[in-house]
Amino acid sequence: MKDAAEELMAAVDADYARLDAMRDESTAIAPAPGKWSPREIIGHLVDSAINHHVRIVRAQLEDDMVFPGYDQERWVSMQRYRDRSWSELISLWRALNSHIAMTVELIPPDVATRPRTRHNLDRIGWKTVPRDRPATLEYLVRDYIGHLRHHLAQIP
Repeated sequence: MKDAAEELMAAVDADYARLDAMRDESTAIAPAPGKWSPREIIGHLVDSAINHHVRIVRAQLEDDMVFPGYDQERWVSMQRYRDRSWSELISLWRALNSHIAMTVELIPPDVATRPRTRHNLDRIGWKTVPRDRPATLEYLVRDYIGHLRHHLAQIP
Protein backbone atom coordinates (compact mmCIF):
# COMPACT_ATOMS: atom_id res chain seq x y z
CA MET A 1 0.00 0.00 0.00
CA LYS A 2 3.06 2.20 -0.23
CA ASP A 3 1.79 3.59 -3.56
CA ALA A 4 -1.57 4.58 -2.02
CA ALA A 5 0.22 6.27 0.90
CA GLU A 6 2.41 8.20 -1.54
CA GLU A 7 -0.65 9.12 -3.63
CA LEU A 8 -2.41 10.48 -0.54
CA MET A 9 0.55 12.60 0.53
CA ALA A 10 1.12 13.83 -3.03
CA ALA A 11 -2.51 15.06 -3.12
CA VAL A 12 -2.17 16.72 0.28
CA ASP A 13 1.20 18.30 -0.46
CA ALA A 14 0.10 19.53 -3.89
CA ASP A 15 -2.82 21.43 -2.41
CA TYR A 16 -1.32 22.48 0.91
CA ALA A 17 0.81 25.25 -0.60
CA ARG A 18 -2.20 26.56 -2.53
CA LEU A 19 -4.40 26.46 0.56
CA ASP A 20 -1.74 28.05 2.74
CA ALA A 21 -1.49 30.99 0.31
CA MET A 22 -5.21 31.79 0.58
CA ARG A 23 -6.23 34.92 2.47
CA ASP A 24 -7.69 33.94 5.81
CA GLU A 25 -10.78 36.15 5.62
CA SER A 26 -11.85 34.81 2.20
CA THR A 27 -11.90 31.22 3.47
CA ALA A 28 -14.93 31.86 5.71
CA ILE A 29 -17.15 32.88 2.78
CA ALA A 30 -19.48 30.28 1.25
CA PRO A 31 -19.75 30.48 -2.55
CA ALA A 32 -23.57 30.24 -2.41
CA PRO A 33 -26.34 29.73 0.14
CA GLY A 34 -26.35 26.14 1.35
CA LYS A 35 -22.75 25.55 0.22
CA TRP A 36 -19.76 25.11 2.46
CA SER A 37 -17.05 27.75 2.78
CA PRO A 38 -13.44 26.62 2.23
CA ARG A 39 -13.06 26.39 6.02
CA GLU A 40 -16.08 24.12 6.22
CA ILE A 41 -14.79 21.96 3.36
CA ILE A 42 -11.46 21.49 5.14
CA GLY A 43 -13.38 20.88 8.39
CA HIS A 44 -15.36 18.17 6.61
CA LEU A 45 -12.08 16.68 5.35
CA VAL A 46 -10.79 16.70 8.95
CA ASP A 47 -13.91 14.81 10.05
CA SER A 48 -13.51 12.42 7.12
CA ALA A 49 -9.86 11.81 8.01
CA ILE A 50 -10.74 11.03 11.62
CA ASN A 51 -13.50 8.61 10.62
CA HIS A 52 -11.42 6.95 7.91
CA HIS A 53 -8.41 6.48 10.16
CA VAL A 54 -10.59 4.48 12.54
CA ARG A 55 -12.05 2.49 9.63
CA ILE A 56 -8.61 1.70 8.19
CA VAL A 57 -7.33 0.46 11.54
CA ARG A 58 -10.48 -1.53 12.35
CA ALA A 59 -10.47 -3.17 8.90
CA GLN A 60 -7.06 -4.62 9.75
CA LEU A 61 -8.35 -6.08 13.01
CA GLU A 62 -11.75 -7.38 11.98
CA ASP A 63 -13.10 -9.71 9.29
CA ASP A 64 -15.78 -7.33 8.07
CA MET A 65 -15.86 -3.71 7.00
CA VAL A 66 -19.08 -2.53 8.61
CA PHE A 67 -18.51 0.92 10.07
CA PRO A 68 -20.71 3.60 11.61
CA GLY A 69 -21.55 6.51 9.37
CA TYR A 70 -21.80 10.11 10.48
CA ASP A 71 -24.01 13.09 9.69
CA GLN A 72 -21.45 15.23 7.88
CA GLU A 73 -23.62 18.35 7.73
CA ARG A 74 -24.24 18.30 11.47
CA TRP A 75 -20.60 17.54 12.27
CA VAL A 76 -19.49 20.57 10.25
CA SER A 77 -22.19 22.77 11.77
CA MET A 78 -21.67 21.79 15.40
CA GLN A 79 -17.89 22.27 15.22
CA ARG A 80 -18.32 25.73 13.69
CA TYR A 81 -15.47 25.34 11.24
CA ARG A 82 -16.44 28.62 9.57
CA ASP A 83 -15.31 30.41 12.74
CA ARG A 84 -11.98 28.57 13.07
CA SER A 85 -8.54 29.75 12.05
CA TRP A 86 -7.68 28.80 8.46
CA SER A 87 -4.05 28.03 9.25
CA GLU A 88 -5.10 25.86 12.21
CA LEU A 89 -7.55 23.91 10.05
CA ILE A 90 -5.18 23.22 7.16
CA SER A 91 -2.38 22.26 9.57
CA LEU A 92 -4.67 19.79 11.35
CA TRP A 93 -5.88 18.40 8.01
CA ARG A 94 -2.32 17.93 6.78
CA ALA A 95 -1.17 16.27 10.02
CA LEU A 96 -4.10 13.84 10.07
CA ASN A 97 -3.48 12.81 6.49
CA SER A 98 0.22 12.36 7.15
CA HIS A 99 -0.71 9.96 9.94
CA ILE A 100 -3.19 8.13 7.71
CA ALA A 101 -0.54 7.79 4.99
CA MET A 102 1.87 6.23 7.51
CA THR A 103 -0.86 3.85 8.66
CA VAL A 104 -1.75 2.91 5.07
CA GLU A 105 1.89 2.28 4.17
CA LEU A 106 2.09 -0.35 6.91
CA ILE A 107 -0.95 -2.38 5.76
CA PRO A 108 0.18 -5.87 4.72
CA PRO A 109 -0.70 -6.61 1.06
CA ASP A 110 -2.80 -9.67 1.91
CA VAL A 111 -4.88 -7.62 4.35
CA ALA A 112 -5.33 -4.78 1.84
CA THR A 113 -6.60 -7.05 -0.94
CA ARG A 114 -8.60 -9.60 1.09
CA PRO A 115 -12.23 -9.57 -0.17
CA ARG A 116 -14.77 -8.72 2.51
CA THR A 117 -18.28 -9.98 1.87
CA ARG A 118 -19.68 -8.13 4.90
CA HIS A 119 -19.35 -4.39 4.41
CA ASN A 120 -21.49 -1.28 4.28
CA LEU A 121 -19.64 0.61 1.56
CA ASP A 122 -22.95 0.64 -0.28
CA ARG A 123 -24.00 3.28 2.28
CA ILE A 124 -20.85 4.98 3.53
CA GLY A 125 -18.54 4.87 0.51
CA TRP A 126 -17.94 7.96 -1.60
CA LYS A 127 -18.13 5.77 -4.70
CA THR A 128 -20.26 2.97 -3.34
CA VAL A 129 -19.77 -0.78 -3.68
CA PRO A 130 -22.98 -2.81 -4.05
CA ARG A 131 -23.76 -4.79 -0.90
CA ASP A 132 -23.72 -8.08 -2.82
CA ARG A 133 -20.16 -7.52 -4.12
CA PRO A 134 -17.06 -7.97 -1.97
CA ALA A 135 -14.99 -4.94 -1.02
CA THR A 136 -11.37 -4.55 0.05
CA LEU A 137 -9.47 -2.32 2.41
CA GLU A 138 -7.47 -1.11 -0.58
CA TYR A 139 -10.74 0.04 -2.18
CA LEU A 140 -11.68 1.92 1.01
CA VAL A 141 -8.31 3.71 1.05
CA ARG A 142 -8.48 4.68 -2.63
CA ASP A 143 -12.09 5.80 -2.22
CA TYR A 144 -10.94 8.05 0.64
CA ILE A 145 -8.27 9.61 -1.59
CA GLY A 146 -10.83 10.20 -4.36
CA HIS A 147 -13.20 11.85 -1.89
CA LEU A 148 -10.41 14.09 -0.61
CA ARG A 149 -9.48 15.17 -4.16
CA HIS A 150 -13.12 15.82 -5.00
CA HIS A 151 -13.52 18.26 -2.12
CA LEU A 152 -10.17 19.96 -2.67
CA ALA A 153 -11.29 20.72 -6.23
CA GLN A 154 -14.26 22.61 -4.75
CA ILE A 155 -11.95 25.18 -3.15
CA PRO A 156 -11.09 27.85 -5.73
